[in-house]
Amino acid sequence: MASRAQSARQARQAALHDGFLRHAGYRWLKVALAISVFTILSYALIDIRPHHNGGSWYGYVLGTVGAVLILWLTALGIRKRAMTRGAWSLKAWTSAHVYLGLSLIVIGTLHTGFSFGWNVHTLAYALMMLVILSGMFGIAVYAALPAALSTNRDEMTETQMLDSLRALDRQLHDAAQPLTHDMAQVVQGALEQDAFGGSVWNRLTGNYPRCATSSALVQVRAVTGPKADLGGDPLEKVDTLLERKQAMLGKLRRHLRLRALLEVWLYVHVPATIALLAALSAHIVSVFFYW
Repeated sequence: MASRAQSARQARQAALHDGFLRHAGYRWLKVALAISVFTILSYALIDIRPHHNGGSWYGYVLGTVGAVLILWLTALGIRKRAMTRGAWSLKAWTSAHVYLGLSLIVIGTLHTGFSFGWNVHTLAYALMMLVILSGMFGIAVYAALPAALSTNRDEMTETQMLDSLRALDRQLHDAAQPLTHDMAQVVQGALEQDAFGGSVWNRLTGNYPRCATSSALVQVRAVTGPKADLGGDPLEKVDTLLERKQAMLGKLRRHLRLRALLEVWLYVHVPATIALLAALSAHIVSVFFYW
């Protein structure tokens, strides 16, 4: 019964997170492919002298299409605040955002005529590619990580995991009372440390080399040996509780790491989009007024 419920939850997660990719039978993938194929064929068949470039009439057409697409794609942030159904539901808009955004690789590259340099035009192109690549990373993590989050939680919410961790801390505090001063200090260090207070790198990697709980367990285990149990020795009880706390910390840290990976790409995608709009504006102004 539990496995059936878990399978149902995973199916709902999959529908939620990759539904926008499959929306309406991959409608927007087909539209984006059609646009890309048409753009490539027209680029190959239309003769521009002396060669294709952003300043030709064809380059202006592709540039205009690309600029309009970029402006429309940035409107997703506003669109997210309105939950509606129908042809332009949020799912449909997101699907179009993803696939039309990918078509910009073709449109933007052919707009340049493969002519690059150290100028604002190439900067705008580079920022566009950065935005697209960071968006692709975002799609990948949203497709893979929600299921991993659900599996790691093992039917527990984040609040329940934190409550369990606090309960273990209370038990450790009580169990450490009969210990010698030195051992009590070791346990106290594990209780006082902020278990999630590491750097951003610690959060993203899930690696906490200065974990006081792990250090305390090593020191206690050196005395109790590898097979501690809940017998009469207070130190053995502390050993077992530290082991349980370490396991719960591992679960919580994996949870926080997966959440961070789900969010970190936005710290590249959103600022890069703002920079792209600025560079695109400079590109357009320079073309029409100084070219």
